[in-house]
Amino acid sequence: MNNLSLLVMAAGMGSRYGGLKQLDSFGPNNETIIDYSVYDAIKSGFEKVIFIIREEFSDDFKTKISDKFKNRINVEHVYQSLDQVPKSFLVPNSRIKPWGTGHAILCAKKAISGPFIAINGDDFYGRQSFQVASNFYQNEENKFCMISFKLENTLSEFGGVSRGVCDSFNRQLVSVKETHNIEKKDGEIRSIEKIFHGDQLVSMNMWGFGIQVFGYLEERFKHFLNEYGNEEKSEFLIPSVISDLIKEGVESVDVLTSSEKWFGVTFPEDKKNVSESILKLTSDGVYREKLF
Repeated sequence: MNNLSLLVMAAGMGSRYGGLKQLDSFGPNNETIIDYSVYDAIKSGFEKVIFIIREEFSDDFKTKISDKFKNRINVEHVYQSLDQVPKSFLVPNSRIKPWGTGHAILCAKKAISGPFIAINGDDFYGRQSFQVASNFYQNEENKFCMISFKLENTLSEFGGVSRGVCDSFNRQLVSVKETHNIEKKDGEIRSIEKIFHGDQLVSMNMWGFGIQVFGYLEERFKHFLNEYGNEEKSEFLIPSVISDLIKEGVESVDVLTSSEKWFGVTFPEDKKNVSESILKLTSDGVYREKLF
């Protein structure tokens, strides 16, 4: 194992959900989705977890979530804030939204010394997803990877969703196309423009990186701010950075595949389904009734 870390991005606003999904309870003993991700990472051999959070809810986050992991895995907290920008850039007064996933990862630079897997804090990825990633980094240290999921395993029953639809060749990522309003309707999986087959691979923002990614992010974040920094809702997103690196021939990205069913809470109505799915996994013996 090459000192593999888990980077949990938990500083998002949760605007469509109507609250902080990261702190919401889904398990039989009030476990959060993050609890299951960290539990699966520990079981898969990860050595450290870094939480990217907003400083204003750090006390609640530590009490509700990260304090329980202290004796089980190395834990570190990193704060993401709007003012973490180059000194030459002035943040617009109207800016509220965080700078995006690329910036979130960049904020963790000092906390990471080896390969790492980055995930969303409010997404349930499943044990096999972490094991696949861990296996990959047994013999690799500087390579990039993406853990992909079958589209049919990522849909919501309560509305259309956006997914990064993957194009790959020889298990190397060619591109990720953000596709909106994908839903299952009348037996078909479709967006406004296209009908999909259920085995189509999609990105759920589960990425693996070597530490060289931070150099790319620093350089490209400066360019992003020069181009889009004065827009109120512009975001520096990791899939865009990865796509550019692939197009430029700078990096290649191995496409790994998880057969897990991804659970997410895009809409408030999703909570009941996610809770029921976790309860089923618990009754099937995948998880203990009380994780920690």
